[in-house]
Amino acid sequence: MTTMESPSHDGRKRILVLGYGNPGREDDGLGPAAAREIERMGWENVTVCDNYQLVIEDAADVAEADAVWFVDASRTGLEPFEIRPLWPAHTIEFTTHLVRPEVILALAKVYFGRSPEAYLLGIRGYQFEFHERLSDDAKENLKLAVDALAGRIREWEVASK
Repeated sequence: MTTMESPSHDGRKRILVLGYGNPGREDDGLGPAAAREIERMGWENVTVCDNYQLVIEDAADVAEADAVWFVDASRTGLEPFEIRPLWPAHTIEFTTHLVRPEVILALAKVYFGRSPEAYLLGIRGYQFEFHERLSDDAKENLKLAVDALAGRIREWEVASK
């Protein structure tokens, strides 16, 4: 994994949070919901984006960050959430309906010369029908996951001072 050479001009890590999923499919909207919660915290060095799915164009934003958090709903992952480190994929393969975070990291490395420190935050969801709401259990998982992510961002803030 390659990390960007220099942090932001004030010494803090430039952090990108990419929340993705479909809010019209109940708990599939956990990624965008987490992104909105992080955005409300107003950190100057944190950029937040959300979308229905990852797209290859995300590689440009990823390449500008020192650290990136991909945040998505998980149908079968650990409860209430799990965090795992990510590395660029060995091969760049995708379909128009699925681009994995590892592919975005590989594209950033190949086309922009940079691949930041990266993590996947998978928030456990339970209901994925066509409704614009989160299940009660998913809401609780969301709160715990956002608290954990905010804690990691705060740790980086303290470490860079």
